[in-house]
Formats: sequence, structure tokens, C-alpha cells
Amino acid sequence: MASSDSAGAAGSEFNNGPLASSSIPAAVPERRKVALIAGITGQDGSYLTEFLLGKGYEVHGLIRRSSNFNTARLDHLYVDPHNSSKARMKLHYADLSDASSLRRWVDVLLPDEVYNLAAQSHVAVSFEIPDYTADVVATGSLRLLEAVRSSSSSSGKPIRYYQAGSSEMFGSTPPPQSESSAFHPRSPYAAAKVAAHWYTVNYREAYGLFACNGILFNHESPRRGENFVTRKITRAVGRIRVGLQTKLFLGNLSAARDWGFAGDYVEAMWLMLQQDEPGDYVVATDESHTVQEFLEAAFGYVGLDWKDHVVIDKRYFRPAEVDSLKGDSSKARKVLGWKPKVGFQELVKMMVDQDIELAKREKVLVDAGYIDAQQQP
Repeated sequence: MASSDSAGAAGSEFNNGPLASSSIPAAVPERRKVALIAGITGQDGSYLTEFLLGKGYEVHGLIRRSSNFNTARLDHLYVDPHNSSKARMKLHYADLSDASSLRRWVDVLLPDEVYNLAAQSHVAVSFEIPDYTADVVATGSLRLLEAVRSSSSSSGKPIRYYQAGSSEMFGSTPPPQSESSAFHPRSPYAAAKVAAHWYTVNYREAYGLFACNGILFNHESPRRGENFVTRKITRAVGRIRVGLQTKLFLGNLSAARDWGFAGDYVEAMWLMLQQDEPGDYVVATDESHTVQEFLEAAFGYVGLDWKDHVVIDKRYFRPAEVDSLKGDSSKARKVLGWKPKVGFQELVKMMVDQDIELAKREKVLVDAGYIDAQQQP
């Protein structure tokens, strides 16, 4: 603080003295780092945006055009771009299926870091729309990598690239799974993620691109999509708790997953791109819990017995099941200095608390006759 005050006093002295202030070089404001996020409207995109803004970044996000606004997870961060001094997050239309749009925005923005979080990320849905899943998840990643490589080469500016991988790539490989474990994907989504992983490795080895794969195990939050099993459970707990729902339909309750908090995992993404050398990292809690354990924790938290409400529906079983995923994140903990802060029980409670509040607001609208609560039993 003393040095700052001294500098201010010296400046006043020079300005009032015989030497013109123009003789002193003006301080050049430090340039903000620029990040470009594909998939910014998703769960991870919103948490990563918060994290990077907190680090002083200027953040640009690529969004798909939709007739409905799909930016709800970012609404609390949005500042009208006309307020240019405060708007450090800006959104641009693009699509991983459109190479020209990706190249245009990489060329225009010349970001320091590119994060590819965009995907058709629902495993069960990938069996129903396999072509689209492969095009966006696998070939879309290749398009973005090529945009980064080409733009970096023509501009002379190095760009660091992060590729969001998935624990689903391990599939039937026995746990615990680490960076050296074999991939054995069991869904179109997982197979597409494996392709994206190896595209990233290839661009790193072939072109010297600073490109990292983050092999993230399941990560959840109150912002998780409602058709993912964890959020489907906590959403149902909230609605059952306030009397809007009585039954919850699920598939395989014995499937085990390594569940962490998405807000913790975005820090690991950023840390990968701050290293001296690029690499691939497993990001996980190194613990595994079954869907049934998640049910017990969520329903038990509000004093309910899940067995009174859960119905097994065969339509929710996958054509090829992944029985058990449990990460070994020792490399990330050692090299990146990263470790998860939120544990399993805390994560479940966080999600249930949020969904109870959401259900209470929904019930107000139901009781007032604005919406119909009878969409499901």
C-alpha cells in the first residue's frame, strides 16, 4: 500500500512541475486473457465462465441458434454488450457441425484458451440419435481442433486447447480407471468421445498444439440437466416432498459411478492449460456409489423412503450397460495440485435443497392454476 501511495504522490508532483506529464510513458493496461468456450450454456460451461471471470478473463461463448432462449444457466452473469466496460462475457452463434463458424470466431477473437465442452452428452439419447452424436461429439471436436490449429498457424499466436473427455470412454474396463487404462466404450456417445480424445492427442503430436484431454468422471450440480439420473432423482424428491409427484421411474439401480461437483471440476480444466507441457488427466473423486446409494442419500435427507416411490422401468436400461466407474485421479492431484472440495453427501444435499425450493415455486403456480402438475404420477 505504501508503494502505491508513493507512486500517486510522485505522479502529482510531476504533473504540477516544469516537466510535462507527456514526458512520462503512460501505463499500458494489462491485456485480459481471452477464453473461448464451446458449450458455454451447459452445466460445465456456466461454472467455467464464473471461474474464468473470477480470474479476470474476457469470456466468449459459442451458442447454437434456437427459437427458445437456452441461456438460463448464464442469466446471472449476463451484462448487455452495450455496457462494454462491464460485459466481460459475450455470446456468439456457432455450431460444432459448422466448421466455417468455428474458424470465423477463432480467427476474430484469437483467444488464449479454447475449451471444448460442447456435446450431445446424454448417453441413453446417443443410442437413439447416433449419427448426430458422432457428428457433434467426434467430428465437431475435429472441426474445432482444426480451426484452432489453422488460426494459430496463420496468426502466429499460440492457442491452448482443452477437450472434455468422459469416464464413459472406459466402459467395461474394470475400475479404478486412470490415464493408462484401456478404453472400451459401450455407447455411441462414449465411442465418439474416444475419437475426440485421440483427435486431440494427434493434433498435439502432429502439430505441437498445446492440447489437453480432461477425462472427467460424472460431475453433478443443481444445474445438471433434468434428464440425467442424479438430477432426475433430486427433482423428484423435491416434487414428492411438496406433493406434486408420487412416483419416480428409473432403470438400473446397481450401476456405480464416481460422482463429484461440477464446480470443482472446472478448476481442473483451467489448471491443465496453465501447465508448462500439455497432457491428459483423469478428474474424479476416487469414490464410487451406486444409483441406489444416491437414492438413499437423497430421499433419506428429507425423511422419505425411496422404496415407497421408485418404480423400475425397463425402458431406462441401456442396450449395453456400464457397470462400474471409479476414477484414479492421482496424476491430477500430484501434477495440477487439484483435489475435489465437495463430497458425495454434501453434493446430494446441495442438489436436493435447490430442487425443493424449485418445487415450492412450482407448487405456487400449480395452486394458482397457472400450470398443470399432472404430467406424471
